[in-house]
Amino acid sequence: MAGLTHGHADWILGRGDRGDVELVGIAEANQDLARRSTRRHGLSMDLVYDDLETMLEEARPDAVTAFGSIREHLAVVEACAPRGIHVMVEKPLAMNLRHARRMAALAREHGIHLLTNYETTWYGTHRGLYEMIHQENALGDIRKMVIHDGHPGPVAIGVDPEFLEWLTDPEQNGGGALIDFGCYGADLMTWLMRGERPLTVTAVTQQLQPDVYPKVEDKATVILTYPGAQGIIQASWNWPYNRKDTHVYGERGDILALDRTRLRVRLGDGDPKEIEVPAPPAPLDDPFAYLAAVVRGEITPGPADLSSLPLNLVVVEILDAAALSAREGRRIKLPQVP
Repeated sequence: MAGLTHGHADWILGRGDRGDVELVGIAEANQDLARRSTRRHGLSMDLVYDDLETMLEEARPDAVTAFGSIREHLAVVEACAPRGIHVMVEKPLAMNLRHARRMAALAREHGIHLLTNYETTWYGTHRGLYEMIHQENALGDIRKMVIHDGHPGPVAIGVDPEFLEWLTDPEQNGGGALIDFGCYGADLMTWLMRGERPLTVTAVTQQLQPDVYPKVEDKATVILTYPGAQGIIQASWNWPYNRKDTHVYGERGDILALDRTRLRVRLGDGDPKEIEVPAPPAPLDDPFAYLAAVVRGEITPGPADLSSLPLNLVVVEILDAAALSAREGRRIKLPQVP
Protein backbone atom coordinates (compact mmCIF):
# COMPACT_ATOMS: atom_id res chain seq x y z
CA MET A 1 0.00 0.00 0.00
CA ALA A 2 1.24 3.49 -0.90
CA GLY A 3 -0.29 5.76 1.72
CA LEU A 4 -3.12 5.56 4.25
CA THR A 5 -4.60 9.06 4.08
CA HIS A 6 -7.39 8.10 1.67
CA GLY A 7 -10.54 7.11 3.50
CA HIS A 8 -10.91 4.09 1.21
CA ALA A 9 -7.76 2.51 2.69
CA ASP A 10 -9.98 0.67 5.16
CA TRP A 11 -11.43 -1.19 2.16
CA ILE A 12 -8.32 -3.33 1.73
CA LEU A 13 -7.26 -3.31 5.38
CA GLY A 14 -10.65 -4.57 6.51
CA ARG A 15 -11.53 -7.05 3.76
CA GLY A 16 -10.41 -10.05 5.76
CA ASP A 17 -8.37 -12.97 4.51
CA ARG A 18 -9.85 -14.17 1.23
CA GLY A 19 -6.62 -15.98 0.48
CA ASP A 20 -6.08 -14.11 -2.78
CA VAL A 21 -3.64 -11.35 -1.74
CA GLU A 22 -0.97 -10.88 0.91
CA LEU A 23 -0.25 -7.44 2.35
CA VAL A 24 3.56 -7.17 2.56
CA GLY A 25 4.12 -3.48 3.18
CA ILE A 26 2.55 -0.08 3.85
CA ALA A 27 4.35 3.15 2.97
CA GLU A 28 3.11 5.90 5.32
CA ALA A 29 5.16 8.71 6.83
CA ASN A 30 2.46 9.68 9.35
CA GLN A 31 3.23 7.23 12.14
CA ASP A 32 0.23 8.25 14.24
CA LEU A 33 -2.09 7.50 11.32
CA ALA A 34 -0.28 4.23 10.67
CA ARG A 35 -0.67 3.16 14.31
CA ARG A 36 -4.37 4.00 14.32
CA SER A 37 -4.99 2.16 11.05
CA THR A 38 -3.03 -0.98 11.91
CA ARG A 39 -4.51 -1.15 15.42
CA ARG A 40 -8.05 -0.81 14.04
CA HIS A 41 -7.53 -3.80 11.75
CA GLY A 42 -5.33 -5.94 13.96
CA LEU A 43 -2.20 -5.55 11.83
CA SER A 44 1.44 -5.25 12.89
CA MET A 45 3.34 -1.96 12.65
CA ASP A 46 6.17 -4.10 11.24
CA LEU A 47 4.36 -3.74 7.91
CA VAL A 48 4.82 0.04 7.92
CA TYR A 49 7.67 1.85 6.17
CA ASP A 50 8.40 5.58 6.34
CA ASP A 51 8.62 6.00 2.56
CA LEU A 52 7.60 4.30 -0.66
CA GLU A 53 11.10 3.68 -2.04
CA THR A 54 12.17 1.75 1.08
CA MET A 55 8.97 -0.27 1.09
CA LEU A 56 9.39 -1.23 -2.58
CA GLU A 57 13.03 -2.26 -2.08
CA GLU A 58 12.50 -4.26 1.11
CA ALA A 59 8.98 -5.69 0.76
CA ARG A 60 9.24 -6.44 -3.00
CA PRO A 61 5.50 -6.33 -3.78
CA ASP A 62 4.03 -7.62 -7.05
CA ALA A 63 1.53 -4.74 -7.05
CA VAL A 64 0.87 -1.52 -5.17
CA THR A 65 -2.45 0.08 -4.27
CA ALA A 66 -2.32 3.88 -3.95
CA PHE A 67 -4.22 5.37 -1.00
CA GLY A 68 -2.76 8.86 -0.83
CA SER A 69 -3.84 12.10 -2.48
CA ILE A 70 -4.69 12.13 -6.19
CA ARG A 71 -1.58 14.24 -6.83
CA GLU A 72 0.56 11.45 -5.36
CA HIS A 73 -0.64 8.93 -7.97
CA LEU A 74 2.00 10.10 -10.42
CA ALA A 75 4.83 9.64 -7.91
CA VAL A 76 3.60 6.13 -7.12
CA VAL A 77 3.71 5.14 -10.79
CA GLU A 78 7.10 6.82 -11.24
CA ALA A 79 8.45 4.64 -8.41
CA CYS A 80 6.70 1.40 -9.35
CA ALA A 81 6.74 1.27 -13.15
CA PRO A 82 10.55 1.08 -13.64
CA ARG A 83 10.58 -1.78 -11.13
CA GLY A 84 7.89 -3.67 -13.06
CA ILE A 85 5.40 -3.32 -10.18
CA HIS A 86 1.73 -3.10 -11.18
CA VAL A 87 -0.39 -0.28 -9.73
CA MET A 88 -4.04 0.24 -8.82
CA VAL A 89 -4.98 3.79 -7.83
CA GLU A 90 -8.16 5.00 -6.18
CA LYS A 91 -10.44 7.00 -8.44
CA PRO A 92 -9.80 9.05 -10.48
CA LEU A 93 -6.64 8.00 -12.33
CA ALA A 94 -4.99 11.41 -11.96
CA MET A 95 -5.65 15.00 -10.89
CA ASN A 96 -5.18 16.31 -14.43
CA LEU A 97 -4.56 15.12 -17.97
CA ARG A 98 -0.86 15.98 -17.91
CA HIS A 99 -0.30 13.65 -14.95
CA ALA A 100 -2.52 10.98 -16.51
CA ARG A 101 -0.60 10.95 -19.79
CA ARG A 102 2.74 10.74 -17.99
CA MET A 103 1.47 7.81 -15.91
CA ALA A 104 0.15 6.06 -19.02
CA ALA A 105 3.47 6.53 -20.82
CA LEU A 106 5.36 5.00 -17.89
CA ALA A 107 2.96 2.06 -17.66
CA ARG A 108 3.32 1.30 -21.35
CA GLU A 109 7.08 1.79 -21.39
CA HIS A 110 7.61 -0.65 -18.54
CA GLY A 111 4.79 -3.07 -19.35
CA ILE A 112 2.84 -2.78 -16.10
CA HIS A 113 -0.90 -2.79 -15.52
CA LEU A 114 -2.22 0.58 -14.31
CA LEU A 115 -5.78 0.22 -13.03
CA THR A 116 -8.27 2.60 -11.41
CA ASN A 117 -10.63 1.51 -8.65
CA TYR A 118 -14.19 2.84 -8.30
CA GLU A 119 -16.67 1.51 -5.76
CA THR A 120 -19.33 1.38 -8.48
CA THR A 121 -17.27 -0.99 -10.64
CA TRP A 122 -18.18 -3.86 -8.33
CA TYR A 123 -21.95 -3.28 -8.26
CA GLY A 124 -23.98 -6.17 -9.58
CA THR A 125 -26.54 -3.67 -10.85
CA HIS A 126 -24.09 -2.05 -13.23
CA ARG A 127 -23.12 -5.42 -14.69
CA GLY A 128 -26.79 -6.29 -15.05
CA LEU A 129 -27.60 -2.92 -16.61
CA TYR A 130 -24.78 -3.27 -19.12
CA GLU A 131 -25.86 -6.77 -20.12
CA MET A 132 -29.48 -5.69 -20.65
CA ILE A 133 -28.36 -2.78 -22.84
CA HIS A 134 -25.55 -4.30 -24.87
CA GLN A 135 -26.22 -8.05 -24.87
CA GLU A 136 -30.02 -8.20 -24.74
CA ASN A 137 -30.62 -4.89 -26.57
CA ALA A 138 -33.48 -4.23 -24.16
CA LEU A 139 -33.52 -0.45 -24.68
CA GLY A 140 -32.33 -0.04 -28.24
CA ASP A 141 -29.81 2.77 -28.62
CA ILE A 142 -28.87 4.78 -25.54
CA ARG A 143 -30.37 8.27 -25.70
CA LYS A 144 -29.64 9.73 -22.25
CA MET A 145 -27.66 8.84 -19.14
CA VAL A 146 -28.11 10.65 -15.81
CA ILE A 147 -25.77 9.71 -12.98
CA HIS A 148 -25.93 11.07 -9.43
CA ASP A 149 -23.04 10.64 -7.01
CA GLY A 150 -22.11 12.14 -3.69
CA HIS A 151 -23.11 12.66 -0.09
CA PRO A 152 -23.77 15.54 2.35
CA GLY A 153 -20.07 16.47 2.21
CA PRO A 154 -16.81 15.19 3.70
CA VAL A 155 -17.13 17.44 6.74
CA ALA A 156 -20.76 16.46 7.33
CA ILE A 157 -20.02 12.74 7.16
CA GLY A 158 -16.95 13.10 9.38
CA VAL A 159 -14.04 11.88 7.25
CA ASP A 160 -10.67 11.58 8.99
CA PRO A 161 -8.67 14.84 9.20
CA GLU A 162 -5.80 13.40 7.11
CA PHE A 163 -8.27 12.66 4.31
CA LEU A 164 -10.10 15.98 4.61
CA GLU A 165 -6.86 17.94 4.44
CA TRP A 166 -6.02 16.91 0.88
CA LEU A 167 -9.55 16.17 -0.36
CA THR A 168 -10.42 19.87 -0.04
CA ASP A 169 -7.09 21.13 -1.42
CA PRO A 170 -7.10 21.71 -5.21
CA GLU A 171 -3.31 21.31 -5.29
CA GLN A 172 -3.64 17.75 -3.97
CA ASN A 173 -7.04 16.63 -5.28
CA GLY A 174 -7.33 18.67 -8.47
CA GLY A 175 -10.68 20.11 -7.36
CA GLY A 176 -13.56 19.29 -5.04
CA ALA A 177 -16.82 17.52 -5.76
CA LEU A 178 -16.17 17.59 -9.53
CA ILE A 179 -13.10 15.37 -9.12
CA ASP A 180 -14.29 13.40 -6.10
CA PHE A 181 -17.67 12.38 -7.51
CA GLY A 182 -17.80 13.55 -11.11
CA CYS A 183 -15.30 10.82 -11.97
CA TYR A 184 -17.88 8.10 -11.21
CA GLY A 185 -20.27 9.39 -13.85
CA ALA A 186 -17.51 9.94 -16.40
CA ASP A 187 -16.26 6.39 -15.85
CA LEU A 188 -19.68 4.74 -16.12
CA MET A 189 -20.78 6.81 -19.13
CA THR A 190 -17.59 6.07 -21.04
CA TRP A 191 -18.05 2.37 -20.24
CA LEU A 192 -21.71 2.39 -21.29
CA MET A 193 -20.67 4.11 -24.52
CA ARG A 194 -18.03 1.38 -25.03
CA GLY A 195 -15.07 3.73 -24.69
CA GLU A 196 -16.41 6.43 -26.99
CA ARG A 197 -15.20 9.94 -26.20
CA PRO A 198 -17.89 12.63 -26.01
CA LEU A 199 -18.07 15.37 -28.61
CA THR A 200 -18.48 18.18 -26.08
CA VAL A 201 -18.29 18.82 -22.35
CA THR A 202 -20.18 21.60 -20.55
CA ALA A 203 -20.00 22.13 -16.80
CA VAL A 204 -21.27 24.39 -14.06
CA THR A 205 -19.72 24.31 -10.59
CA GLN A 206 -20.68 26.15 -7.40
CA GLN A 207 -19.59 26.71 -3.82
CA LEU A 208 -22.79 26.36 -1.82
CA GLN A 209 -20.76 26.04 1.39
CA PRO A 210 -17.85 28.46 0.88
CA ASP A 211 -17.27 28.75 4.60
CA VAL A 212 -16.76 24.97 4.81
CA TYR A 213 -14.99 24.40 1.47
CA PRO A 214 -13.33 27.75 0.66
CA LYS A 215 -10.85 26.40 -1.91
CA VAL A 216 -12.97 24.02 -4.01
CA GLU A 217 -16.40 23.55 -5.55
CA ASP A 218 -18.93 21.46 -3.65
CA LYS A 219 -21.45 21.00 -6.48
CA ALA A 220 -20.92 20.20 -10.16
CA THR A 221 -23.20 19.44 -13.09
CA VAL A 222 -21.58 18.21 -16.30
CA ILE A 223 -23.27 17.61 -19.66
CA LEU A 224 -21.65 15.32 -22.23
CA THR A 225 -22.86 15.10 -25.81
CA TYR A 226 -22.39 12.14 -28.15
CA PRO A 227 -23.59 11.79 -31.77
CA GLY A 228 -26.80 10.10 -30.63
CA ALA A 229 -26.92 10.55 -26.88
CA GLN A 230 -26.49 12.90 -23.95
CA GLY A 231 -25.04 12.34 -20.50
CA ILE A 232 -25.65 14.37 -17.35
CA ILE A 233 -23.30 13.97 -14.38
CA GLN A 234 -24.53 15.37 -11.07
CA ALA A 235 -21.75 15.35 -8.47
CA SER A 236 -22.26 16.98 -5.10
CA TRP A 237 -21.16 17.35 -1.51
CA ASN A 238 -24.64 18.78 -0.84
CA TRP A 239 -26.98 15.82 -1.21
CA PRO A 240 -29.19 15.24 1.84
CA TYR A 241 -28.12 11.56 1.78
CA ASN A 242 -25.45 9.30 0.27
CA ARG A 243 -26.17 8.33 -3.31
CA LYS A 244 -24.68 6.49 -6.25
CA ASP A 245 -27.40 5.84 -8.81
CA THR A 246 -27.31 5.46 -12.58
CA HIS A 247 -30.24 6.14 -14.94
CA VAL A 248 -30.09 5.04 -18.58
CA TYR A 249 -32.82 5.92 -21.08
CA GLY A 250 -33.07 4.29 -24.49
CA GLU A 251 -35.37 4.15 -27.48
CA ARG A 252 -37.67 1.60 -25.84
CA GLY A 253 -37.50 2.25 -22.11
CA ASP A 254 -35.22 2.96 -19.20
CA ILE A 255 -33.15 1.15 -16.57
CA LEU A 256 -32.25 2.64 -13.21
CA ALA A 257 -29.49 1.20 -11.05
CA LEU A 258 -30.84 2.42 -7.72
CA ASP A 259 -27.88 1.09 -5.73
CA ARG A 260 -25.58 -1.92 -5.78
CA THR A 261 -28.39 -4.52 -5.61
CA ARG A 262 -31.60 -3.04 -7.12
CA LEU A 263 -32.50 -2.33 -10.73
CA ARG A 264 -35.74 -0.68 -11.81
CA VAL A 265 -36.70 -1.47 -15.39
CA ARG A 266 -39.46 0.08 -17.48
CA LEU A 267 -39.95 -0.98 -21.08
CA GLY A 268 -42.41 0.72 -23.41
CA ASP A 269 -45.69 1.62 -21.71
CA GLY A 270 -45.31 -1.12 -19.09
CA ASP A 271 -45.14 -0.58 -15.38
CA PRO A 272 -41.72 -0.27 -13.73
CA LYS A 273 -40.37 -3.55 -12.38
CA GLU A 274 -37.79 -3.76 -9.61
CA ILE A 275 -35.19 -6.52 -9.82
CA GLU A 276 -32.78 -7.72 -7.14
CA VAL A 277 -29.35 -8.33 -8.61
CA PRO A 278 -26.65 -10.46 -6.94
CA ALA A 279 -23.05 -9.37 -6.59
CA PRO A 280 -20.80 -10.20 -9.55
CA PRO A 281 -18.90 -13.50 -9.30
CA ALA A 282 -15.40 -13.45 -7.84
CA PRO A 283 -13.00 -11.89 -8.68
CA LEU A 284 -15.29 -9.28 -10.29
CA ASP A 285 -16.85 -8.46 -6.92
CA ASP A 286 -13.79 -6.88 -5.30
CA PRO A 287 -11.04 -4.55 -6.54
CA PHE A 288 -8.17 -6.37 -4.88
CA ALA A 289 -9.29 -9.81 -5.99
CA TYR A 290 -9.52 -8.35 -9.49
CA LEU A 291 -6.06 -6.79 -9.22
CA ALA A 292 -4.60 -10.13 -8.11
CA ALA A 293 -6.27 -11.92 -11.03
CA VAL A 294 -4.88 -9.35 -13.48
CA VAL A 295 -1.36 -9.61 -12.04
CA ARG A 296 -1.50 -13.42 -12.27
CA GLY A 297 -2.65 -13.27 -15.88
CA GLU A 298 -6.06 -14.78 -15.12
CA ILE A 299 -7.84 -11.66 -16.43
CA THR A 300 -6.74 -9.31 -19.20
CA PRO A 301 -8.49 -5.92 -18.91
CA GLY A 302 -10.16 -4.80 -22.13
CA PRO A 303 -9.59 -1.22 -23.31
CA ALA A 304 -13.17 -0.23 -22.44
CA ASP A 305 -13.31 -1.98 -19.04
CA LEU A 306 -14.23 0.17 -16.06
CA SER A 307 -10.78 -0.09 -14.47
CA SER A 308 -8.73 0.02 -17.67
CA LEU A 309 -6.11 2.61 -18.50
CA PRO A 310 -7.52 3.67 -21.92
CA LEU A 311 -10.99 4.25 -20.48
CA ASN A 312 -9.67 6.18 -17.50
CA LEU A 313 -7.59 8.44 -19.71
CA VAL A 314 -10.91 9.47 -21.27
CA VAL A 315 -12.33 10.02 -17.78
CA VAL A 316 -9.54 12.44 -16.88
CA GLU A 317 -9.93 14.20 -20.24
CA ILE A 318 -13.63 14.72 -19.45
CA LEU A 319 -12.83 16.05 -15.95
CA ASP A 320 -10.18 18.41 -17.33
CA ALA A 321 -12.62 19.72 -19.95
CA ALA A 322 -15.34 20.10 -17.30
CA ALA A 323 -13.06 22.18 -15.07
CA LEU A 324 -12.12 24.38 -18.03
CA SER A 325 -15.76 24.76 -19.04
CA ALA A 326 -16.75 25.82 -15.53
CA ARG A 327 -13.91 28.34 -15.31
CA GLU A 328 -14.53 29.92 -18.70
CA GLY A 329 -18.31 29.54 -18.93
CA ARG A 330 -18.29 27.82 -22.31
CA ARG A 331 -18.78 24.44 -23.94
CA ILE A 332 -15.55 22.55 -24.63
CA LYS A 333 -15.20 20.54 -27.82
CA LEU A 334 -12.98 17.50 -27.46
CA PRO A 335 -10.62 16.71 -30.33
CA GLN A 336 -11.87 13.62 -32.12
CA VAL A 337 -9.21 10.97 -32.65
CA PRO A 338 -9.61 9.13 -35.99
